[in-house]
Formats: sequence, structure tokens, C-alpha cells
Amino acid sequence: MDRRNQTSIYEFLLLGLSEWPQQQPLLFVLFSGMYLVTVLGNLLIILAIGSDVHLHTPMYLFLANLSFSDIGFISAIIPKMLDNIGSGSKLISYGGCLIQLYFFGLFADLDNFLLAVMAFDRYVAISHPLQYTMTMNSQRCVLLVAGPWLVTTFHALVHTLLVTKLSFCGPNIIPHFFCDLVPLLKLACSSTYVNDLVLILVAGTLLIGPFFCILTSYFYIALAILRIDSPKGKQRAFSNCTSHLSVVSLFYSTAIGVYLCPPSSPSGGKDRVFSVMYTVVTPVLNPFIYSLRNRDMKEALGKLLRRKPLEHSFSGP
Repeated sequence: MDRRNQTSIYEFLLLGLSEWPQQQPLLFVLFSGMYLVTVLGNLLIILAIGSDVHLHTPMYLFLANLSFSDIGFISAIIPKMLDNIGSGSKLISYGGCLIQLYFFGLFADLDNFLLAVMAFDRYVAISHPLQYTMTMNSQRCVLLVAGPWLVTTFHALVHTLLVTKLSFCGPNIIPHFFCDLVPLLKLACSSTYVNDLVLILVAGTLLIGPFFCILTSYFYIALAILRIDSPKGKQRAFSNCTSHLSVVSLFYSTAIGVYLCPPSSPSGGKDRVFSVMYTVVTPVLNPFIYSLRNRDMKEALGKLLRRKPLEHSFSGP
């Protein structure tokens, strides 16, 4: 292309989920509701864990961090999507796209790591219950939480900085409802060789590593459960994993649909449906999975919700 005809792109056009105007009010109401449910549900889990001393254990420390990550995950995408639907504009600035790209990458990777950490915690609790307190001591728990935060922050920053080195001078239409890395790289006029290399090597390792850790943990958990003689003991051991296993299955099945399945069409309609499942539905369902399938969480949430009216009723002027 003649360089004299090249102009830098300062904003992108997000196609969104639907181009039909009559569907926009329904989408706005639907995603507003899902966003509020996600934020409130995960905040309640964080508050319940913080207010109940019985939940000050490694497993619930990891769950509180996962809930915070889910709030960040969905907040990186949905507010801008709702703003575009409400204003009728599909534009996002170059800077806004980079910010969205960074925080989406950060919290998506963080979810991945925290699910692996929680799988390791369940492995220690079921396979080595006598050594659990010593193995999952406070120093190791801090390391298991701080490590993923540091790695994912650096990883998201690397990808974002590499994107700033690219030139965007051609089409500016992103067939998606947020700024994801792969659709963005397809719009670049300059070479994306380094970006693609980092995406394959680094991102691939950071995705496959935690997933392999989860599979290995559950392999040894299954062996430990099979060695239990009592049927009631097997059921009790398995019940400790059901919530986490449900979240893992939902997270990875939708992630595989988004990033590993071949694109359905140039418009990407089917791919955007998978992306909604991955970025919106998974964070929405996580609070319900952990609160409805976990007796301790249900009791802590009940205490938290009962405490508020009592505090207001006894508070004087």
C-alpha cells in the first residue's frame, strides 16, 4: 500500500452481538442484569468469607480471590458494551481498546491460575489430609495467591505493550463485542510476527500449565477417593470437589470453544456466542455454584444477610 495513503487509526468499530436495532434494548436489559448479578453475587461471597472466621482457610482465601477476579473479568468488558448499546455508538478509542485488552488478559489468566491453585488445594486436602495444615501454611498460601497476580499482571502488560508497537492503518472493524487480542492483530498493517510468537509460546505455556496442573490434581484425587473403603467417605470426599469441578468444566469448555475451535464464519456470529458463555455466563454462574453446593458458604451468606437488618434495627441516633 502507498505510504502516502496510510493513516493511523485512533478508534475501532466493535460490531457487538447484534446489528439489529430492535434487539438492542433487550441486550441492554439482559447484560445489565447479568452484570449486576455477577458483581453483587461475588461481592457477597467476598464479604461472607471476610466476616466469618470459620471460612478463614486456604480454600476460601482462594475462592475470595477468584470472586474478585470474576468481578474484574466481567467489568473489563460489559460496562463499555452497555455504553455502546445505550449511546447507539459502536466506537472504542485506541486507548480504551488497549485498556480493555490489558484487563481482560489479566483477569482471564488470573482465573486460569486460581482454578489450578484451588485444584492443588483440594488434592492436598483429600490425598494428604494429615499434612494439609503444614503443607498449606500461611506463607505458602500467600505465595500461591501473589504468584498468579504477579505473573498475569506481567503477561498482560507484555501483550499490551507489544500491541502498541503495531501500526493500524487499514480497516478498523473488530467483529466482536470487545477488544480481544486475536481479532486486533488481524487489523495490523505492520508485522505481527513477535506478537504471534509470544502468543504461542508464552500464552500457550501459561494456559496449558495450569490446565495440566488441574488434570494431574484430579487424577490423584480420583485415586485417593477410590482407596477409601466407606461409601459415605467417598461421597464426602467427592462433595469437597464438586463446586470446583463444575466451575472448571464450565470455564475450560467455553474457553476451548472460543480459542481452539476453528472460526465459524467471517462474521464470527457463532464465535461471539461462545465468547459470551466464556466472558459473561461463567462469572455469573460461579457465585451460584459455590453458594448453592457448599453448606459452609450458605451458612456464612445467611449470617451476613441476617446481620444487616439487625445492625440497623439496634443502631440509634
